[in-house]
Amino acid sequence: MNAQKLQDLLEIAHEAAAAGAAVLAEREEVSPSGLILGQEQSGVETKSSASDLVTDFDRRAEQAVREVINRRRPDDEVSGEEYGTTTPQEPSGHRWSIDPLDGTTNFVRGIVYYGTSVGLQGPDGNWLAGVVVAPALGRIWWASRGQGAFSTNRDSEPVRLSGPTGDLAAGLLSTGYGYDPARRAEQTRAVAAMLPAFGNMRRLGAAALDICMVADGTQDAYAEYGIWEHDWAAAALIAEESGVPVHRPAAADSSVSPDWCVIGDIGMELSELSPAPLAR
Repeated sequence: MNAQKLQDLLEIAHEAAAAGAAVLAEREEVSPSGLILGQEQSGVETKSSASDLVTDFDRRAEQAVREVINRRRPDDEVSGEEYGTTTPQEPSGHRWSIDPLDGTTNFVRGIVYYGTSVGLQGPDGNWLAGVVVAPALGRIWWASRGQGAFSTNRDSEPVRLSGPTGDLAAGLLSTGYGYDPARRAEQTRAVAAMLPAFGNMRRLGAAALDICMVADGTQDAYAEYGIWEHDWAAAALIAEESGVPVHRPAAADSSVSPDWCVIGDIGMELSELSPAPLAR
């Protein structure tokens, strides 16, 4: 695919992610307790567990992202966290993977680490474009295949990303935990095995942002077990284009085939992780 075609697709990803992030920017004020004021009007509900939240913002943001894609690329398939996969009658072979609100729990509790993620996969299975917008941080990260990864902070000039630098022993490992207690216990054991190689760890609560922060060198590596494709679709390409090693989960659906998403050097071989990662 030529560079101009990629640029056109990346432009659509930017427009779609910005539309979703604009919905998130409509959030109400945060109360002194940290929770969104008027939370009951925001339609906060649970999904797989009491801590797995979804809000009207998730739904409206996904609708906004889909509106852009459907208008600009009506023959593309779209897979989203809230509304599943929609396939047109004559599909182009391109598929968008979107997370309208990555970090819903953070969003509800007034923690600024959340955003909209939009990734595009080509007919050959390769990821072609990815954009992650974090409206509360004023940050945007993006990449297109073979063209590098970039970021900007509000009105600053774009900066090309090149991944983390420095000694891993002084670096930060980032991770996240699932909603199932048994899975969290397994993840905790795995993180404990990785942690000696690092100076410390962080758990920010938004996988897409965690991965992007490895791409820009804020964090040194990210590893999480059992996240879904929409969590990593855009950000993994951004990390890859920044020169960071990437291991994507083998399956999009983590409820059927949970796997590790590993970004960067975790100080050990993938085969040493437990549970062992699935073959790509």
